[in-house]
Amino acid sequence: MAALIDGKALAERMTRETAQRVARLSADRGIMPGIAVILVGDNPASRIYVDRKLHEAKAAGLRSFEHRLPSDIDQATLLTLIAACNADAAVNGILVQLPLPPQVDPLRVLGAIDPEKDVDGFHPVNVGRLSTGTGGLIPCTPLGCMLLLETVIDDFRGLKAVVIGKSNIVGKPVALLLLDRECTVTVAHIHTRGLPAIARTADILVVAAGSPGLVRPDWVKPGAVVIDVGINRVQGDDGQARIVGDVAREGMEHAAAITPVPGGVGPMTIACLLSNTVRAAERHVS
Repeated sequence: MAALIDGKALAERMTRETAQRVARLSADRGIMPGIAVILVGDNPASRIYVDRKLHEAKAAGLRSFEHRLPSDIDQATLLTLIAACNADAAVNGILVQLPLPPQVDPLRVLGAIDPEKDVDGFHPVNVGRLSTGTGGLIPCTPLGCMLLLETVIDDFRGLKAVVIGKSNIVGKPVALLLLDRECTVTVAHIHTRGLPAIARTADILVVAAGSPGLVRPDWVKPGAVVIDVGINRVQGDDGQARIVGDVAREGMEHAAAITPVPGGVGPMTIACLLSNTVRAAERHVS
């Protein structure tokens, strides 16, 4: 039976450690780290994510600055708000919840965030630092994937890793992080020819394709570790909506370990966001 990698438990431990770092900053430096969260529009999923992030930030002792903006906001107004957050010494991290409405260019918006406050790790400066191994803030979901892998893998050197998904948010950065740990990495996607055979070569299989149940048991070699990043809402046979991953869990007993959905990567993304915010504050005072 494949072991379940408990992201919820690890995230709770990380949040406790983050709270301790916040307390030290407050006691030693008189600094209370703060995060500005910007939500544009009323996308239901985005609202849920933002509410969860704000709740966890409060639990960790961070100050939060919430900005909920109408969906018809113009880009210039949003950029003005980001500039104000960049200039605010009380704000150590800035998060702009994606997706943004069509009249707003997400690349322009993300590029306007101060790289030292870019706790999502999406700014081109932080992307460049990641690709060259020169520090910077690491994107939260890829960082969470690596921390989950570290709970079941002691030595990454020489392992074959396959990443299914090529997004700037998960696929590309997690591939870079695996390369940095001396893995041999293949980046594939849903249009890759011979994808099942490529997946079967993996000691580590990270699936972030946004396609429910894409990876089936015969895609996974015995003893592989599987990280399922997918979060997909589907309609069950009973008519009820449920959340499933990109990996079909049934029949995966031959894997060494696998993350559940929900309860795997998702909680780690928020825990890493909070940790990045405190890291940004620590870097500012060091």
